[in-house]
Amino acid sequence: MLLIACVLVYLAVVKKFEPLLLLPIAFGMFIVNIPGVYAILFGTKGYIVTDSVYQVEVARGTASELCKAFGVADLTALEKLFEAGAQMNGSTFAPNQLVLSTEQVVRDFGLFYYIYKGVDWVIFPPIIFLGIGAMTDFGPLIANPKSMLIGAAAQLGVFITFFCAVTILPFSTVEAAAIAIIGGADGPTAIYVTKKLAEHLLPAIAISAYSYMALIPIIQKPIMRALTTKKERQIKMKQLRKVSKLEKVVFPILVSFVVGILLPDAMPLLGMLMLGNLLKESGVCGRLVDTAQNGLMNTVTIFLGVMVGSKATGALFLSGQTLGIIVLGLAAFCMGTIGGLLVAKLMCKLSGGKINPLIGSAGVSAVPMAARISQDVGRETDPDNHLLMHAMGPNVAGVIGSAIAAGVLLALFA
Repeated sequence: MLLIACVLVYLAVVKKFEPLLLLPIAFGMFIVNIPGVYAILFGTKGYIVTDSVYQVEVARGTASELCKAFGVADLTALEKLFEAGAQMNGSTFAPNQLVLSTEQVVRDFGLFYYIYKGVDWVIFPPIIFLGIGAMTDFGPLIANPKSMLIGAAAQLGVFITFFCAVTILPFSTVEAAAIAIIGGADGPTAIYVTKKLAEHLLPAIAISAYSYMALIPIIQKPIMRALTTKKERQIKMKQLRKVSKLEKVVFPILVSFVVGILLPDAMPLLGMLMLGNLLKESGVCGRLVDTAQNGLMNTVTIFLGVMVGSKATGALFLSGQTLGIIVLGLAAFCMGTIGGLLVAKLMCKLSGGKINPLIGSAGVSAVPMAARISQDVGRETDPDNHLLMHAMGPNVAGVIGSAIAAGVLLALFA
């Protein structure tokens, strides 16, 4: 694991593969796999029998709930605890009235235990979405609403990968749903869904998601060239219309309302995304926007990366499941790119050749990297072809689409 962590550090520092998150993940992975360090960083929890006891009265509940309260695995372990010095008002567990004299509970939690609550309680990913919203311009999407179709089509990779994971590889439905969200090309969304559905897969899924986001040029360009003709790549699109401030302010409010009514499970992510965007577009919250874009976003990114990496211990990470996740994650990215390109090609045909199919690959959620790839491939064929702003429409639609796809998976399997 130490060697894998060093490889990730190399990829982040030298190859610049998503360094803002991959480097904290790699360092978190490195330090927790140093022998003896994990217990210090996360701490321990135990029981010490002493002469100093206190009374615990259970007004209602069951014996099984006591096991959870005392942090023991089963009733047998709880009985051993009593034999060690605790007393009970009777020979049996009374579910409605039980009085115990028990030993002191000793907890010695480390620094990472408390910081990890941001992941454990899925606080960090929505906060990152707040920052993303404060940095995102939905103008290209508002100017060309048809871009939403491409963003939706790019989620094809999520659902195809889900069925592949369930039918071909030995993953449960909740594990398959967590793996499939890699196809959304959105790291915070992948972390959010995985924490909700299959926490034990979190390190492998997070590292796969961010690694593939960094490899987008290598993954997407061959697919884009294979699925489009030279003539299609040379298509020049008309300049987008100017979007008014009123439209930009109404957009996040309207999206929040519609998605909130139809798919409430998507709101923790999408709601924060739209809040950040509303702060930006209102023009009256400059200090809040600056904080969301910079200080808050950067701080949470550091904590999220280190915490995800800190759970990548050898026992969890070095398994056949990890290899399966890597393969499925790559397939999800490829299928998402293909889905966006095919819909863009269809739109090109229906519009009489007015839409360049290259913008279809930007339907994945990797902002703005996927849009830049569309621009780069277009300029390879025609240096005067500028597709960036046209590709930003599907790109930001992909951000919304990935959050909605996450909401669908959570509604079905959480």
